[in-house]
Amino acid sequence: MGRKEHVLPNGFLEETNERGKVVKWSPQEEVLAHPSVTCFITHCGWNSSMEALSLGVPMLAFPAWGDQVTNAKFLVDVFGVGIRLGYGFMENKLITRDVVKKCLLEATTGGKAEELKKNAVKWKKAAENVVADGGSSHRNLDEFIEDIKKHGIVNIQKI
Repeated sequence: MGRKEHVLPNGFLEETNERGKVVKWSPQEEVLAHPSVTCFITHCGWNSSMEALSLGVPMLAFPAWGDQVTNAKFLVDVFGVGIRLGYGFMENKLITRDVVKKCLLEATTGGKAEELKKNAVKWKKAAENVVADGGSSHRNLDEFIEDIKKHGIVNIQKI
C-alpha cells in the first residue's frame, strides 16, 4: 500500500538540472510571490486561485471538475486574469504541449500579456485593501463580533 511515487525517465534530472529543479513539495504561496513568476498553470482550486489573485499572478486555467470549472470561468471571463487551457474532465481530451506553449506565450509575452498582468495587479491591490486595517474584512469581523455581543450569544472580547 502506501503512497505511489511517480517515476521520472532515466537521466531526466541530469538532462534538465541546468534548466529547472524537480522537488517533491514546495510552499506554493512563497513560489507565487517570487518576482520571477510571470504565470501560474493551475487546476483552479479555491486556495490556488485566491493565492494567485492576491499575489497578482496571471494564470493558465486547467480545471478538472467541481468548483474548479466555475473558478476558471471567473478567473478567465470575469476577472480577466487568465487564459483557459481546457474545460475539465467533461471535455475528455488531453491538452498538448503545443497548446500549453501557445497559451503560456500568449499570457507572458503575447497580445494578452499586458492586459492579464494589469488585471492581476488590480485584483492584488483589491485583496490588499480588503485585508488592510480598516478594510472590509476587518470591518465585517468587527461588526460580527459586535452583533454577537449585542445579542448576548457569547461573551467575546475583541482581539
